[in-house]
Amino acid sequence: MLERILPQTLDNRYEGHRLALWLLGGLVVMKGGIGIATMFNGYEAATSADGIPLETFSPAGAAAFVSLFAAWGLAQVVINAVGVLVLIRYRAAVPLVYLLLLFEHLARKTVFLVVPLEREGTPSGFYINLVLVALLLLGFVLSLWPRSVIKS
Repeated sequence: MLERILPQTLDNRYEGHRLALWLLGGLVVMKGGIGIATMFNGYEAATSADGIPLETFSPAGAAAFVSLFAAWGLAQVVINAVGVLVLIRYRAAVPLVYLLLLFEHLARKTVFLVVPLEREGTPSGFYINLVLVALLLLGFVLSLWPRSVIKS
């Protein structure tokens, strides 16, 4: 299995289930779109999707938070652009990209457990993130599943 996650050569040879490719394509487009929206409309994303009460921050504090949120959005765009590159040219790395996306997502959630953010209610982003993690896990398993076991 480690050979499937860290292949010796990065080529376009892919041995997992084809559904994992389609799922990864949808996920990187959606997560990249979220990153772009966060870069250009961070205040709205923070207050509505994430329930962060920016109106309670000082103007300088809110501006700093939105700036950091935009930088995080840029990081999301770059990570998901790598996912698009893998889908187009280096499909042998599809399981690795799933693992990278899962690690980033779960590590970020762990950071927020250690350094919590004040939130208002249960924002919609909470449910979206649950679905994203479930889809990332499903895609990771499918990307490791040999084609001979499941007909593509």
